[in-house]
Amino acid sequence: MKSKFDFSDDIAEMVDNHKNRKSKRFEIYNLKKVFSLSGEVDYASTLDAIKEDISFKGTTSWVLICSIFIASIGLNTNSTAVVIGAMLIAPLMGPVLGIGVSLAINDLNLLRSAFLNFLVMVFLSISTASLFFLLFPLQQESSELLSRTSPDIRDVFIAFFGGAALAVAKTKKGTIASVIYGVAIATALMPPLCTIGYGISQLNLKYAVGAFYLFSINATYIAFASFVVIKILRFPMIKYVNSAKRRLISYIVTILAVAVMVPAFYTFNSALEESRFKIQANKFITEHVSVLEFGEYLVESSEINYFNSGEKKQIILNPHGILNINSEIIFDIQNKVSNYPELNGVEIIVK
Repeated sequence: MKSKFDFSDDIAEMVDNHKNRKSKRFEIYNLKKVFSLSGEVDYASTLDAIKEDISFKGTTSWVLICSIFIASIGLNTNSTAVVIGAMLIAPLMGPVLGIGVSLAINDLNLLRSAFLNFLVMVFLSISTASLFFLLFPLQQESSELLSRTSPDIRDVFIAFFGGAALAVAKTKKGTIASVIYGVAIATALMPPLCTIGYGISQLNLKYAVGAFYLFSINATYIAFASFVVIKILRFPMIKYVNSAKRRLISYIVTILAVAVMVPAFYTFNSALEESRFKIQANKFITEHVSVLEFGEYLVESSEINYFNSGEKKQIILNPHGILNINSEIIFDIQNKVSNYPELNGVEIIVK
């Protein structure tokens, strides 16, 4: 029989609870250790390295010009490998990162230097690309070039997280080179500048504006991400008597970041609607055109046209004289379109 003075079970339970609390504290400690950046940040070396990368003169300018020529050739030949190679050697990140860091630490002299070198970078890049495409115009517009003319909200996220990764890597003692190369490829500052040059050389305003918008997204959100990272890591700020100017600059940065993002939501929504339309159009063709005589041939030769300008969307069937599709079949196919919400108002055309 257990004595009323026997506390062995209570003591065992208290020991277990203590062990559990200790284990949880250990897990939280380990979790903090995994994500903590303290001890790895080298404030002085980081700022020195960023300042060194800002200037565009001498060697840096010539490396930029050569990389622009390489990227333009890659766009001309539709070679992804050549474009990636150009992005790896292009010294474009310095001024962009410098703008974000200077705003975060309130260094107006650094901001002025970074912004002026940023303008030099843009001018050199666009001038070089325009010259190249004037001398060697494209025979046809390549997919590498066209992919830089219609940015959307996904490009905002790529630029932001790429910029954040770059800023974190830059603050580490012994910069992680692979991160810098990866960000250079992912955020792709170089190809949009070349595409702007192509648009200018061919007087194609649509391409130039679309590519400039993509470049603006990338540059703005790389700078914004570096601004956020430097703030989180609590880099020491430079104090000025006139704090009103600093607050004004912070407001301008915030407004610019939002202004650049808004059109990207529109283009993303347009891309999403086009994707949904094409998915349902392909499903419709597979389910209702493939069952016709020579259906497999009709499926392979069919065309799907999506227009953002308000024109009627089209599904075009191309029998090419091999078979006759009469008006009754066309009427029947058109009636079945109503079962597909994304195909509302689509026109079935037989050539």
